[in-house]
Amino acid sequence: MFLMMAEVLHLAQVAAAYPGNWFWSTLAYHQTHVAWTGASLHDMIQPSFSFLVGVALPYSIASRLARGGTHGRMFAHALWRSLLLIALGIFLRSTNSPQTNFTFEDTLTQIGLGYPFLFLLGFARPRWQWTALGVILGGYWLAWALYPVPGTDFFAHWAKNSNAGSAFDQWFLNLFPRPQPFVENRGGYLTLSFIPTLGTMILGLVAGRWLRAAAPEIPMRKLLIAGVAATLGGLVLHFAGICPIVKRIWTPSWTLFSGGLCFLILAGLSWFIDVRNWRRWTFPFLVIGANSIVAYMIAHLWEKFIIDSFRIHLGPNAFRILGTGLEPFLLGAAVLLVFWFVLYWMYQRKIFIRI
Repeated sequence: MFLMMAEVLHLAQVAAAYPGNWFWSTLAYHQTHVAWTGASLHDMIQPSFSFLVGVALPYSIASRLARGGTHGRMFAHALWRSLLLIALGIFLRSTNSPQTNFTFEDTLTQIGLGYPFLFLLGFARPRWQWTALGVILGGYWLAWALYPVPGTDFFAHWAKNSNAGSAFDQWFLNLFPRPQPFVENRGGYLTLSFIPTLGTMILGLVAGRWLRAAAPEIPMRKLLIAGVAATLGGLVLHFAGICPIVKRIWTPSWTLFSGGLCFLILAGLSWFIDVRNWRRWTFPFLVIGANSIVAYMIAHLWEKFIIDSFRIHLGPNAFRILGTGLEPFLLGAAVLLVFWFVLYWMYQRKIFIRI
């Protein structure tokens, strides 16, 4: 969530003002989605969010069962949560549109579409969870590999806006009222990506089950082995020419690669925080994570308002004290600080918005 909020730093603009500077260019690269194949740190935001949804589910189910929840009521709540996430995603994608923009490729709608299935898998035996993951990744790969495309390049089956998922969206999204017919998504993002995203959430579900079963110990070996195996599995599929690593369309190799990195990140943070008990540095991130939905909303809705307020009350040159090249960074840092203090104010007063 912090990395998502930190988009306001606009590091790509800073890097453009200092061409050839390795420091700013490296930061800019990792605050930008890669063009197609490969990955940057920024590309890990959505899979990390999706993975954590899975990690939290075993704890959520156990808590609700302890409070007397029944399967029927809990599933109804899961459906309600799913609908709210989808509605929020559509709302945020419609803020600058002349009418409701029915699109389903953003983080919230992708999680919302897969969440009811994840909930049901939360009650399944581990064998069925792994089976579901295999069917999702294998079936999704096969559907794309069999989709007819011109040329002989096998990776063309996963080309931007010329693939099975793009064909589906050209039919599905035009079922909704639109100012003009849907032809393609500029970034290549797809509705059907929620299916392999569910695979990422299943990997998180496995991690959450391991953590809860081993508590108060940390199943470090399992997390590390799963992390290395999944990461290498994704890389092998990519470099063997079987399936490219593409975050924008959430290929099965991306599910494995990013899911493996999520396992490793979880293992690393668990070691620092729970094993070594190094916790003080986590407080700024805890404030953000405690109200993750609010953080997501204000990051999408408040930036322009805060920037306009700075310009009105501080003047147009307030953030040029280090030159125009660093102005976007200083302005963004001030906006980010405002975001954080709003969340801190809510944290201090124990105001937590959950779905």
